[in-house]
Amino acid sequence: MDQPPSPDAGAGEWLWDRPEGASRACLILAHGAGAPMDSEFMDGMATRLAVRGITVLRFEFVYMAARRADGRKRPPNPQAQLLEQWRAVYAQVRQQVAGPLAIGGKSMGGRMASLLADELGADALICLGYPFHAIGKADKPRVAHLADLQTPTLIVQGERDAMGDRRTVAGYQLSVMIELFWLAAADHDLKPLKASGFTHEQHVDSAADAVAAFLLR
Repeated sequence: MDQPPSPDAGAGEWLWDRPEGASRACLILAHGAGAPMDSEFMDGMATRLAVRGITVLRFEFVYMAARRADGRKRPPNPQAQLLEQWRAVYAQVRQQVAGPLAIGGKSMGGRMASLLADELGADALICLGYPFHAIGKADKPRVAHLADLQTPTLIVQGERDAMGDRRTVAGYQLSVMIELFWLAAADHDLKPLKASGFTHEQHVDSAADAVAAFLLR
């Protein structure tokens, strides 16, 4: 199932999760800043989406692939390099899959995708826990490009996300193309407070339902 990308798309391998039946859309899903493409969260989301008829392709940014190779933690590559890798991966996947092709990711992976969605002409953008601002820096939002975004976008966000909670995000000017799907009492990893009555499993299931429904419209 894994398919190696070309050198300019980054080191390592790709991970494909495919539906048992016909695929109705494909989503390229990038990881966040601190966890790899096969983290528990990424595995769980890709598996759930495949069950719901979505093909999911995961890749690793160069810095994370290097960490996998030697075990040394590194900061993310500069933004320009992350974007170039996104472009290279998208170009290759677009040649290989028919039908709707969406891009997105967890946290940083989704933010990088959001910077390219219009440029690439992606059919949709999916952000799981969008980092609207760095932790403790709500006065420095990362939303300027979201005001004019033209790509149909779904952002799945926890109500108490430290990088963009419900009250803070309500004050931003976002494009009419962006839909927000809020998960009750959930944090940046979509994990809810126990007192909410929800489990993390339920919230990830709900997120997968929302993403699949959005992509299959």
